[in-house]
Amino acid sequence: MAIVKPVPIVALDVPDMARALELVERLGDSCEFYKVGGELFTASGPAMVEALRLKGKRVFLDLKFHDIPNTVRSAARSAAACGASLITVHATGGRAMITAAVEGAGGDCRVLAVTILTSFDGPGLSEALGKPVSSMADEVMRLAGLSLDAGAYGVVCSGQESARVVEEFQGRLATLVPGVRLAGDAANDQSRVVTPADAALAGASFIILGRTVTAAPDPIVAMRRVLDELTS
Repeated sequence: MAIVKPVPIVALDVPDMARALELVERLGDSCEFYKVGGELFTASGPAMVEALRLKGKRVFLDLKFHDIPNTVRSAARSAAACGASLITVHATGGRAMITAAVEGAGGDCRVLAVTILTSFDGPGLSEALGKPVSSMADEVMRLAGLSLDAGAYGVVCSGQESARVVEEFQGRLATLVPGVRLAGDAANDQSRVVTPADAALAGASFIILGRTVTAAPDPIVAMRRVLDELTS
C-alpha cells in the first residue's frame, strides 16, 4: 500500500466559541481543518461553523446523525448550507439513511459513515449489540461495505481497521481515523489508538487530533510534532 499523508483535523472539543477561536488563533497556519462536535455545536450552533469559514478554515461537522432518512436528509442539507466540508452519520442507521444524507449534503459536502466508535473494545461492543462480537474488524468491514453501497464518501474507523478498508475496497472509501495519539500520550477514553505515523501507514485520508494537541502544554509544539511525524 502506498503511504499517503493524511489531512490532520484538530478537534475543537471545548465548551464555547471563545475558547475554540482562541485555540484556532493560537494554532494559526499550522492547522487548516477543524472538527466541530456535539458539545461545541450545541453551545454555539452554525455561528461556530461560520466563524471558522470566515477565517479560511475547513470544517468537519461531527454530529453523527442517526434518524429516519427524511430527517437526516434535511439535517445534512442544513449542515452543507452552513459551510461544512465533512459530516458524519452512523452507519448503523442503514442504507436508506446514509443515501438520504448523501442526497441532502450535495456535492460540496462529503458524508462519512461512522462504523464502530473507537471508544469500544470487543466486550463493550458485544454488550451494546446484545450478541458476541468475535471480530471487531469484520464488523467494521460489514458496515463499510454497506456505507459504500449507500454512496458514502468514506468511513470513520480506527487505525487498526483503516488499512483493511483501503485495501479491500480498493481506495473507493476515504478513511477518517480518530483516537490518534503521539507516542507517550494517554489514551484517555479511547480503546483503539494509533500514532500519526501508524495512521499514515494504514492509508488514512484524515486523522483527528484531540487532546494530544488541545490538552498539550504547548499546542503549537504538539501540532508541529504531528506534522513532522506525517512528513518523515
